[in-house]
Amino acid sequence: MKTGIYGGSFNPVHNGHMHLAETVMKDYGLDRIYFVPSKISPHRSSAEYVSGTDRLEMLRLACSDNDRFHVSDYELKQNRISYSVYTVEHFRRKYPEDDLFLLIGSDMLLTFDTWYCFDKILSYVNLCVVSRNIGDNDTLRRKARILSPGNKIFISTAPPEVVSSTDIRKKILKNSDFSCYLDEKVVQYIRLKNLYTADN
Repeated sequence: MKTGIYGGSFNPVHNGHMHLAETVMKDYGLDRIYFVPSKISPHRSSAEYVSGTDRLEMLRLACSDNDRFHVSDYELKQNRISYSVYTVEHFRRKYPEDDLFLLIGSDMLLTFDTWYCFDKILSYVNLCVVSRNIGDNDTLRRKARILSPGNKIFISTAPPEVVSSTDIRKKILKNSDFSCYLDEKVVQYIRLKNLYTADN
Protein backbone atom coordinates (compact mmCIF):
# COMPACT_ATOMS: atom_id res chain seq x y z
CA MET A 1 0.00 0.00 0.00
CA LYS A 2 1.25 3.48 -0.86
CA THR A 3 0.17 6.13 1.66
CA GLY A 4 0.65 9.87 1.21
CA ILE A 5 1.01 12.38 4.05
CA TYR A 6 0.18 15.99 3.30
CA GLY A 7 0.77 18.46 6.12
CA GLY A 8 0.18 22.20 6.21
CA SER A 9 -1.80 24.98 7.78
CA PHE A 10 -4.66 24.64 5.22
CA ASN A 11 -5.82 28.10 6.22
CA PRO A 12 -7.99 27.67 4.21
CA VAL A 13 -7.60 24.56 2.05
CA HIS A 14 -7.80 25.64 -1.59
CA ASN A 15 -7.70 24.28 -5.14
CA GLY A 16 -3.90 24.42 -5.22
CA HIS A 17 -3.70 22.01 -2.29
CA MET A 18 -6.13 19.63 -3.95
CA HIS A 19 -4.28 19.91 -7.28
CA LEU A 20 -1.02 18.91 -5.57
CA ALA A 21 -2.65 15.89 -3.90
CA GLU A 22 -4.44 14.74 -7.05
CA THR A 23 -1.26 15.16 -9.12
CA VAL A 24 0.89 13.11 -6.75
CA MET A 25 -1.77 10.41 -6.40
CA LYS A 26 -1.93 10.03 -10.18
CA ASP A 27 1.80 10.35 -10.93
CA TYR A 28 3.02 7.95 -8.24
CA GLY A 29 0.09 5.57 -7.83
CA LEU A 30 -0.76 6.40 -4.22
CA ASP A 31 -3.61 4.43 -2.71
CA ARG A 32 -4.60 7.09 -0.17
CA ILE A 33 -3.55 10.49 1.10
CA TYR A 34 -3.92 11.86 4.62
CA PHE A 35 -4.27 15.63 4.96
CA VAL A 36 -2.80 16.68 8.33
CA PRO A 37 -3.50 20.27 9.45
CA SER A 38 -0.80 21.69 11.70
CA LYS A 39 -1.36 23.04 15.18
CA ILE A 40 1.76 25.21 15.50
CA SER A 41 3.66 25.51 12.24
CA PRO A 42 7.47 25.58 12.43
CA HIS A 43 7.59 27.43 9.09
CA ARG A 44 5.16 30.33 9.44
CA SER A 45 3.30 32.38 11.99
CA SER A 46 0.06 30.89 13.25
CA ALA A 47 -1.31 34.31 14.22
CA GLU A 48 -3.81 34.32 11.33
CA TYR A 49 -4.97 30.73 11.79
CA VAL A 50 -8.64 30.11 12.30
CA SER A 51 -9.33 27.35 14.80
CA GLY A 52 -8.12 23.82 14.27
CA THR A 53 -11.75 22.71 14.34
CA ASP A 54 -12.60 24.99 11.41
CA ARG A 55 -9.55 24.03 9.37
CA LEU A 56 -10.25 20.35 10.00
CA GLU A 57 -13.87 20.71 8.93
CA MET A 58 -12.93 22.62 5.75
CA LEU A 59 -10.54 19.81 4.86
CA ARG A 60 -13.23 17.21 5.45
CA LEU A 61 -15.56 19.11 3.15
CA ALA A 62 -12.90 19.49 0.45
CA CYS A 63 -12.06 15.77 0.62
CA SER A 64 -15.62 14.48 0.86
CA ASP A 65 -15.95 13.60 -2.84
CA ASN A 66 -12.78 11.47 -2.97
CA ASP A 67 -12.82 8.26 -0.94
CA ARG A 68 -9.02 8.00 -1.15
CA PHE A 69 -8.54 11.36 0.59
CA HIS A 70 -8.59 11.27 4.40
CA VAL A 71 -8.14 13.88 7.12
CA SER A 72 -6.08 13.34 10.28
CA ASP A 73 -6.26 15.43 13.46
CA TYR A 74 -2.98 13.95 14.75
CA GLU A 75 -1.03 17.25 14.83
CA LEU A 76 -3.96 19.21 16.24
CA LYS A 77 -4.06 16.86 19.22
CA GLN A 78 -0.39 17.39 20.09
CA ASN A 79 0.72 20.09 22.51
CA ARG A 80 3.88 20.99 20.61
CA ILE A 81 5.25 22.48 17.40
CA SER A 82 4.05 20.45 14.43
CA TYR A 83 7.40 19.11 13.25
CA SER A 84 6.98 16.75 10.31
CA VAL A 85 9.32 14.17 11.80
CA TYR A 86 6.79 13.40 14.56
CA THR A 87 4.00 13.05 12.02
CA VAL A 88 5.86 10.67 9.73
CA GLU A 89 6.88 8.61 12.79
CA HIS A 90 3.18 8.41 13.72
CA PHE A 91 2.21 7.14 10.27
CA ARG A 92 5.15 4.73 10.19
CA ARG A 93 3.83 3.19 13.43
CA LYS A 94 0.27 3.19 12.10
CA TYR A 95 1.17 1.62 8.74
CA PRO A 96 4.45 -0.27 9.29
CA GLU A 97 4.22 -2.14 5.97
CA ASP A 98 3.27 0.82 3.75
CA ASP A 99 5.45 2.85 1.44
CA LEU A 100 5.08 6.39 2.82
CA PHE A 101 5.20 9.52 0.69
CA LEU A 102 5.41 13.04 2.14
CA LEU A 103 3.83 15.64 -0.15
CA ILE A 104 5.46 19.07 -0.27
CA GLY A 105 5.50 22.11 -2.52
CA SER A 106 8.64 23.20 -4.33
CA ASP A 107 9.29 26.08 -1.93
CA MET A 108 9.50 23.56 0.91
CA LEU A 109 12.02 21.36 -0.93
CA LEU A 110 14.44 24.26 -1.38
CA THR A 111 14.62 24.72 2.40
CA PHE A 112 14.14 21.08 3.37
CA ASP A 113 17.63 20.71 4.80
CA THR A 114 16.74 23.34 7.41
CA TRP A 115 13.80 21.26 8.71
CA TYR A 116 14.02 19.68 12.13
CA CYS A 117 15.53 16.17 11.73
CA PHE A 118 15.21 16.34 7.94
CA ASP A 119 17.55 13.38 7.45
CA LYS A 120 15.40 11.29 9.79
CA ILE A 121 12.31 12.24 7.78
CA LEU A 122 13.99 10.95 4.63
CA SER A 123 14.71 7.65 6.38
CA TYR A 124 10.96 7.16 6.89
CA VAL A 125 9.41 8.49 3.68
CA ASN A 126 9.83 9.37 0.04
CA LEU A 127 9.29 13.02 -0.85
CA CYS A 128 6.83 13.96 -3.60
CA VAL A 129 7.36 17.51 -4.83
CA VAL A 130 4.98 19.50 -7.00
CA SER A 131 6.20 22.81 -8.42
CA ARG A 132 4.56 26.05 -7.36
CA ASN A 133 6.56 28.15 -9.80
CA ILE A 134 6.80 27.84 -13.58
CA GLY A 135 10.25 26.84 -14.83
CA ASP A 136 11.88 25.75 -11.57
CA ASN A 137 12.15 22.00 -12.26
CA ASP A 138 15.91 22.06 -12.98
CA THR A 139 16.56 23.83 -9.66
CA LEU A 140 14.38 21.28 -7.86
CA ARG A 141 16.17 18.32 -9.43
CA ARG A 142 19.57 19.71 -8.39
CA LYS A 143 18.35 20.16 -4.82
CA ALA A 144 16.89 16.65 -4.80
CA ARG A 145 20.22 15.14 -5.88
CA ILE A 146 22.03 16.99 -3.09
CA LEU A 147 19.52 15.96 -0.41
CA SER A 148 19.04 12.36 -1.44
CA PRO A 149 21.42 10.65 -3.87
CA GLY A 150 19.36 7.50 -3.21
CA ASN A 151 16.44 8.78 -5.32
CA LYS A 152 13.92 9.15 -2.50
CA ILE A 153 12.74 12.51 -3.85
CA PHE A 154 10.35 12.62 -6.79
CA ILE A 155 9.74 15.82 -8.77
CA SER A 156 6.42 16.02 -10.57
CA THR A 157 6.43 17.57 -14.04
CA ALA A 158 2.79 18.64 -13.76
CA PRO A 159 2.19 22.35 -14.39
CA PRO A 160 1.74 24.36 -11.19
CA GLU A 161 -1.56 25.77 -10.03
CA VAL A 162 -0.59 29.04 -8.39
CA VAL A 163 -2.96 29.76 -5.51
CA SER A 164 -2.13 31.26 -2.13
CA SER A 165 -4.04 30.96 1.14
CA THR A 166 -2.68 34.39 2.08
CA ASP A 167 -4.14 35.97 -1.07
CA ILE A 168 -7.47 34.24 -0.48
CA ARG A 169 -7.64 35.58 3.09
CA LYS A 170 -6.90 39.09 1.77
CA LYS A 171 -9.70 38.79 -0.78
CA ILE A 172 -12.15 37.70 1.91
CA LEU A 173 -11.08 40.58 4.15
CA LYS A 174 -11.65 43.04 1.28
CA ASN A 175 -15.00 41.42 0.47
CA SER A 176 -13.70 40.43 -2.99
CA ASP A 177 -14.86 37.30 -4.77
CA PHE A 178 -12.78 34.27 -3.76
CA SER A 179 -15.08 31.41 -4.72
CA CYS A 180 -13.10 30.30 -7.78
CA TYR A 181 -10.13 29.27 -5.59
CA LEU A 182 -11.98 26.89 -3.28
CA ASP A 183 -14.32 23.94 -3.25
CA GLU A 184 -17.89 25.23 -3.18
CA LYS A 185 -18.60 23.45 0.11
CA VAL A 186 -15.60 25.22 1.68
CA VAL A 187 -16.81 28.57 0.32
CA GLN A 188 -20.21 28.00 1.94
CA TYR A 189 -18.58 27.03 5.24
CA ILE A 190 -16.39 30.16 5.30
CA ARG A 191 -19.42 32.36 4.63
CA LEU A 192 -21.56 30.53 7.18
CA LYS A 193 -18.91 30.87 9.91
CA ASN A 194 -17.86 34.38 8.79
CA LEU A 195 -14.20 33.28 8.74
CA TYR A 196 -11.26 35.53 7.81
CA THR A 197 -13.30 38.73 8.11
CA ALA A 198 -12.60 41.78 10.23
CA ASP A 199 -15.29 40.53 12.63
CA ASN A 200 -13.55 37.19 13.13
